[in-house]
Amino acid sequence: MSIDVPAPEDSTDPLQPELVEGLARVVAVEGRLAWLEPEQTTSCGGCAASGLCGAKGIGTTASRLEMRRFPLVNDAHLAVGERVVVGVDARALLKASGTAYALPLGIMLGAGGVAQWIAGSDGITMATMLAGLGVGLLAARWGARWLGARGQLAPRFLRRASAGETCRIE
Repeated sequence: MSIDVPAPEDSTDPLQPELVEGLARVVAVEGRLAWLEPEQTTSCGGCAASGLCGAKGIGTTASRLEMRRFPLVNDAHLAVGERVVVGVDARALLKASGTAYALPLGIMLGAGGVAQWIAGSDGITMATMLAGLGVGLLAARWGARWLGARGQLAPRFLRRASAGETCRIE
């Protein structure tokens, strides 16, 4: 005879992926799709990467946010104006950042190292590194498409946001 003991409330399931959470606002509903825009937190615009993430740059704030819109299947019957919490698998974000940054850099440095070893000329090494960067950027594009096609980067609806809720890593 065995007795099932329920797990404590605060324990995490090791089979469940760690999620990075973010807040988004529903801006449109079209059929079964809800279109969301990520909300800027109070720290947006103050970090070193703000120029790359859309917090600053060319165009108006509205056009930059519109470029960041993403669709979500509207199984939760969301309405325009609602704030929701969405999550993305932390491992998928690591894969995506490795694909976007490490892959092109690794191919560029590898090509430069091989060129320097074979030719021993700085000019040839520099040209080979530029070619390697181009190949690395193409490889990153293909890798991003592959991750996107597998659905690994798709955000998931977690819950409706409470009044004062802010972003956190779960």
